[in-house]
Amino acid sequence: MILDGKKTSEKRLALLAEKIEESGLYPRLATVLVGEDPASQLYVRMKHKACERVGIGSIGVELDAGASTQDVLDAVHRLNDDPMISGILVQLPLPKQIDTHAVIEAVDPMKDVDGFHPTNLGRLFSGSPLFSPCTPLGVMTLLSEYGIDPAGKNTVVVGRSIEVGRPMAALLTNADATVTIAHSKTIDLASITQRAEILVAAVGRPRFVTAEMVGWGATVIDIGTNYDENGKLCGDVDFAMVETKAGAITPVPGGVGPMTIATLMENTFAAEKLRSCGPLV
Repeated sequence: MILDGKKTSEKRLALLAEKIEESGLYPRLATVLVGEDPASQLYVRMKHKACERVGIGSIGVELDAGASTQDVLDAVHRLNDDPMISGILVQLPLPKQIDTHAVIEAVDPMKDVDGFHPTNLGRLFSGSPLFSPCTPLGVMTLLSEYGIDPAGKNTVVVGRSIEVGRPMAALLTNADATVTIAHSKTIDLASITQRAEILVAAVGRPRFVTAEMVGWGATVIDIGTNYDENGKLCGDVDFAMVETKAGAITPVPGGVGPMTIATLMENTFAAEKLRSCGPLV
């Protein structure tokens, strides 16, 4: 079974557009882009396009590649103070001279629709999330869409980044899965991944997960976005080989990626409801 993130995201965005129209609210997303990295520029354009589609207003703050940490902090503080802005997204990665942690911590947690602020991560890990990082939360939505319940399942997350791996593990734990986090220093990784009923690959290495690492019938979630030696877009999973063993698998492209953007839109609407209507139930 192919877990079609593109199809699911289209469904979620259409539903969200209806909800926003019915709400009478006008959510607005602000993006902060530093420099002219082509990939970052593309991602930001995609997010603004999604905003337009569902009825979310958007503005883009662009700073040159030589911007200082203070320059970015000043931009974030202005957006924090703007009552018309529902959510703020700082496009990562930032240039090396900028203190990324300081910038993330400067974002108002109530506008942190990316879910990276320590307050929001703390809420997630404590089991009472407000805003969760968009990619892991998108994975949970995709699993739900296809009726894959993590509860009680032996689940392995390969990758421990604070943006994906760790929050992914937290969301799965909150959903009652039995979770193992594996990474580059894990000894005999294949022996661990082979036992996974749900295997999440988030290591950022092209086709790192091979068929030998996957158990028969496992659900395989590929969060990777890489380019191989021939310049072809691929994930962290060797899709062609693993597909024959997996019970369900996400493709790259068309799997987790579209779910990330759909979730960002949902988080932005949630932030506007929180701003306008008080605490979410």
